[in-house]
Amino acid sequence: MDYAAIKKAAEAYGPAMTKFLRDMIAIPSESCEEKGVVHRIKEEMEKLGYDKVEIDGLGNVIGWMGSGDKIIAIDSHIDTVGIGNIKNWTNDPYKGYEDEKVIYGRGGSDQEGGMASATYGTKIMKDLGLIPEGYKIMVVGSVQEEDCDGMCWQYIYNVDKIVPEFVISTEPTDGGIYRGHRGRMEIRVDVKGVSCHGSAPERGDNAIYKMADILQDVRALNENPADDSVEIKGLVKMLDPKFNPDHYEDARFLGRGTCTTSQIYFTSPSRCAVADSCSISIDRRMTAGETYKSCLKEIEDLPAVKKYGKDVKVSMYWYDRPSWTGEVYKTEAFFPTWINKDSAPHVKALVDAHHALWGEKRLYADETAKSKREGRPLTDKWTFSTNGVSIQGRYGIPCVGFGPGAESQAHAPNEITWKQDLVVCAALYAAVPMLYKPGDKKESVTEFRQELTGNDIK
Repeated sequence: MDYAAIKKAAEAYGPAMTKFLRDMIAIPSESCEEKGVVHRIKEEMEKLGYDKVEIDGLGNVIGWMGSGDKIIAIDSHIDTVGIGNIKNWTNDPYKGYEDEKVIYGRGGSDQEGGMASATYGTKIMKDLGLIPEGYKIMVVGSVQEEDCDGMCWQYIYNVDKIVPEFVISTEPTDGGIYRGHRGRMEIRVDVKGVSCHGSAPERGDNAIYKMADILQDVRALNENPADDSVEIKGLVKMLDPKFNPDHYEDARFLGRGTCTTSQIYFTSPSRCAVADSCSISIDRRMTAGETYKSCLKEIEDLPAVKKYGKDVKVSMYWYDRPSWTGEVYKTEAFFPTWINKDSAPHVKALVDAHHALWGEKRLYADETAKSKREGRPLTDKWTFSTNGVSIQGRYGIPCVGFGPGAESQAHAPNEITWKQDLVVCAALYAAVPMLYKPGDKKESVTEFRQELTGNDIK
């Protein structure tokens, strides 16, 4: 394989990738509102000569290159979060700017930059004849990831009936190759009370006061140590073989689980009354060895939850928000943990491509990126969650990540991505298919996959 030709092609497409990314950034595309950016991507793919471009029922845009029966997929979610408080931005998040090194705007790192690199990386494959015989390349611009990560791939797997041989996720990886991440689930706690006139609160039963006790226990579950000095042992316990004998090493690789209260709601007849209900949402990040049942039980076993007994209900959220096409794919708000073996053929293909093209260390474009990348291993894991929760966590389709930008830019004001990253990633994507050796897969590629719930969500 002519690596110099791949690098030269990626560099030549650099300005086109920058323009394409800036065009995507300029189209607001929050979850369920991706129609405009979907059609802009379709236009770009058609201009580049993709063999087929389609939009599925959920609204995912899918470009195809090649004619084989086996599929190598490259996934980029194209929805973004909102902009938050506009006063925290120094420039318009949908117009932004570019200089010699960076592109500014909502979605640059998270993660329309990945879409730009994947679109042009696949074009390079076609230009240089790098699609292996018997394969075709599937480039996915997936929707609703920010709302419900992985649901788009549940649709692709169960409705579109597409099962790739492996998937490259283009989520930002700070110059690294990522082989897994923690899972997550969205937990709801509901507390009942009894309202009364606020002038005599003793006549009622204030649900907010009950929830206040529960909130302190949730905080303790996240922050406490795991020794006998505390009643509520903290989630750090899963790093200890005493509490997690089968998976503590995987948990140490991924990092400990966490929980935080993310939302709070209440009902009350008026501002002059005692609240008769209170509810919270808990963002629960799950490491290896934890199950959805164990996470729910930890909340149910909190002292304050037990104290209020039947007045408390602990449950898992479900998601059923319509996509931009109007399609509804109802699913549970449970997103399984997963890890690949670093010896897996699809992981090795990315590592070999990086070594051949860019060397054995993470690249960085400026001092901002250097501070986040220098000294970190090339092969690592994400802190946040990706569509890999379904691709590999739910369905066992091998998945591996390499994408432009930085996790620290995700959901932050003044989001940027680096032009060099676009070029680096496009070149690597182009080289991977020819380096993939499925014959090396002598055993399961999976290091860890979390137990599923068994709920019927097809």
